[in-house]
Amino acid sequence: MNRIEAEIRQARILIVDDEPANIALLEQMLEETGLEDIESTVDPRQVVELQLRIGFDLILLDIRMPHMTGIQVMDALAEPLREDYVPILVLTAHTDDQTRINALSAGASDFLTKPFKLWEVQQRILNMLKTRMFYKRQKGRAEELEERVRERTRELRDTQLQIVQRLGRAGEYRDNETGAHVIRMSKSCQLLALSAGLDKIHAERILFASPMHDVGKIGIRDDILLKPGRLDPDEFEIMKTHTTIGADIIGDHPSEILRMARQIALYHHEKWDGSGYPEGLKGEAIPIESRITAVCDVFDALTSARPYKKAWTFEDAADYIRDNAGKHFDPELARRFLDLIPDVVALRGDFPDE
Repeated sequence: MNRIEAEIRQARILIVDDEPANIALLEQMLEETGLEDIESTVDPRQVVELQLRIGFDLILLDIRMPHMTGIQVMDALAEPLREDYVPILVLTAHTDDQTRINALSAGASDFLTKPFKLWEVQQRILNMLKTRMFYKRQKGRAEELEERVRERTRELRDTQLQIVQRLGRAGEYRDNETGAHVIRMSKSCQLLALSAGLDKIHAERILFASPMHDVGKIGIRDDILLKPGRLDPDEFEIMKTHTTIGADIIGDHPSEILRMARQIALYHHEKWDGSGYPEGLKGEAIPIESRITAVCDVFDALTSARPYKKAWTFEDAADYIRDNAGKHFDPELARRFLDLIPDVVALRGDFPDE
């Protein structure tokens, strides 16, 4: 016995006929063919529930029955079988063209005419089951291929995330900021993105892209980047170039995460009132990912100690966000961030500075 024959013998078959004698005859014929997994019902109202619960490979369906006709049963099966192929063999004593047209239109695959002939029952059923098994095998191969594609996609995504995270770490090594700052800031960005109504996938991308916001500081001279005091105007102009340097480092890769990381690196110092840099964008012209990062980055930086400053209290930092809403920060995002401060503050306990 080859594989397809073994699969046919294991096929699940449903017989639907309001005449018990017809069911008994068909069961006997099927068993003589070597088929054993056979269910039956005289009530067509049970067919949909039986199909959903058991999942038959072939349905033998009478046309003329009380409560529901075979046509009505096929109509009811249309949605459950929308993404599957289950052949339906119609049982009928009526051979007129209209009956056949109606049955075929409703989804019938073939016909068995009463009274049944053994050779015809066996041959039609075996042919239909072969088609069903080939379909299941092909569907299984397609699903296996789709899983391989999903796995490869996951691998590529993980690689992209590793690149993003390592570039973010590279920026930390050139600055006084700690890894904990970047983790807290990125997680705050995810919380704020969700609060602002962005979907989970978008918020997760911001979580992974925002750590690269200052990667451009790799290109800033130590005497400016690590200066303990305030920068003079010329030094500040050089410092501002870390945004464009960061965008150049990340490049124009079509990956959604890298594209977002580039926008964040380039625009996270833009301000709602248009007074930011590097392009002086204003309001909603600033990408929302950059607006989210701006709020979260400033709050965590203010509340973190640095060699050149003490940490602000959470209350003072919250006041700063509140006072600069509509100027530095998107006012709606600032309002939502202030509501999230208990959650944001809790991140410091989970990810403290070294």
